[in-house]
Amino acid sequence: MQRVTVTLPESLCTELDAFASARRYANRSEAMRDLLRGALRDQSEAAPETEAMGVLSYVYDHHTRDLASRLMHHHHDHHALSVTTSHVHLDHDTCLETAILRGPAAALRAYADGVLGQRGVMHGNLFLIPVERQEHSHAHGADSAPHTHLHVKDSF
Repeated sequence: MQRVTVTLPESLCTELDAFASARRYANRSEAMRDLLRGALRDQSEAAPETEAMGVLSYVYDHHTRDLASRLMHHHHDHHALSVTTSHVHLDHDTCLETAILRGPAAALRAYADGVLGQRGVMHGNLFLIPVERQEHSHAHGADSAPHTHLHVKDSF
C-alpha cells in the first residue's frame, strides 16, 4: 500500500470524522478508501464487455397499467443476466424489488435502463461491482475439481 497525504479544511475533516464514526470505520484511512472507491466506480465507464455483478433496486407502483407484466417480460427476456430477485410489498400500492445480476457491464446497464425507464417505476439504482473470473482447483469436501470463482476488483 502507498501512503498518501491529504490536506483538508477543518470543517471537511470534521465531516469525515463524523462519517467514519457513523459508519464505524476503524480510522480515517478506511473511510477515505471506501469514499474514493465509490467515487471512482460511480464516475467510471467500464468497457462494454467488462465482467460485473450488479444490484438493481427499484420501487414501483404495481397499479400502473401493465407494469408488472412489462417488468416480468423484461426479466424473462434477459434471464441469463439474473442470479436472483427479491420482491417486497411496501404498502397497498408500492413494491420494492431487488435483482442480483451478473454479466457484461454494458448488458447490466442496459437491463437496468429497461427497468428504471418504465412508467410507474418511482425510485431505482444500479450498483455495479467489477469482478473477474478466475479458475481454481481446490477441495470442497471430498471433491477436488477445477471451477470458476469471481474475484472482486478494485475498479473497472
